Amino acid sequence: MHTPEITGRPTVQGISIIDFHVHFRMAQDDLTRSLAGGQFETLDPHQVKVSVEDSEGAWERHDAGQRTMMAATAQTSANWRRSWDFADPDSAQLDSGWEKEADRWVHELDTHSIEFANFVTAGGDSKMQDLVARGGGTFSGMAALKDPFAPRAADIFEEAIVTKGLRGLKVFAPLMSERVDSPNDAVWKVAARYNVPVVIHFGHCGSAGGIAQNSTSGPAWLEGLAKRIPEVTFVIPHFGIQHVQDVLFLMWACPNVAVDTSGSNQWVRYMASKLTLDDLFRRFYETMGPDRIIFGSDSSWFPRGFARRYLVDQLRICWEMGMPATDIQKIFGGNAAGLLGLHSWIPADPALAMAVSSVPNLPHP
Repeated sequence: MHTPEITGRPTVQGISIIDFHVHFRMAQDDLTRSLAGGQFETLDPHQVKVSVEDSEGAWERHDAGQRTMMAATAQTSANWRRSWDFADPDSAQLDSGWEKEADRWVHELDTHSIEFANFVTAGGDSKMQDLVARGGGTFSGMAALKDPFAPRAADIFEEAIVTKGLRGLKVFAPLMSERVDSPNDAVWKVAARYNVPVVIHFGHCGSAGGIAQNSTSGPAWLEGLAKRIPEVTFVIPHFGIQHVQDVLFLMWACPNVAVDTSGSNQWVRYMASKLTLDDLFRRFYETMGPDRIIFGSDSSWFPRGFARRYLVDQLRICWEMGMPATDIQKIFGGNAAGLLGLHSWIPADPALAMAVSSVPNLPHP
């Protein structure tokens, strides 16, 4: 690992790293577990609970089908982990509680020279508040809503910002009860009032067996909302997944829309035309520049912990593209610092201090 210290602070390849997109205890979080597909499922179909058989055996047949489906999706996820050389997630028997896992994350960030991590989900806003406090200054957290159009959603979000100290909102478009361009702006107006970012996951959700597509999963509908509430920065994770073209045009139309780089981005394998992670970086950088691309790892479970492979692959791509170090520092730290309101943060390398995000097109807290 090339992790030189600069001015007494950790760096990776001379870059101060802020991870904008981390999940905490996904397997224990009802929201993220519902999207996980087979990622956390057992490979043993016989461990799936069987319902009481009715007079015609319908429940038995249904449960047999469920067992088969769960085993197949779990195997697909297991094959993915093998191809990336990732261990299986820790079993429930190894769970020693959230405090120990939070401490494990503090150590994990230190081990990999990551200065700061922003958790986007943690099993609820109160749990996120506790997690951030446990991090001792190295964590920030976002509120999460299953449906921003549900009754009292705006009040719940505002409470998370005002009383729990959270720094933004994470939502999953495929779980919304309405499209994002619904005229109900109550939640988004809270984000505007407190000048915090909104991370909206569009495209397919979860590992194998998750949600592939539905009527609310497309990002093109964000244009009307982003133009209606220009004070809010809307961040679309994973480069927009299968909706790359829509996201690029959306960013052309709306200067307050950005993308994050989080995850393996293995979704490129399913595109009809050949597409690579190198292509994504080049296309977004050449069209939008470095100020609207934000590094995230999408790290979530142990023993994998921090997905360092994602970071070093992405850094390699940026260096090989010939990006100047100041642009790389923006993508891997400066832009996140601006969005999260880390006003006192500057890169460890004084020569990269100008990479602290101050882009006029992106409102920051």
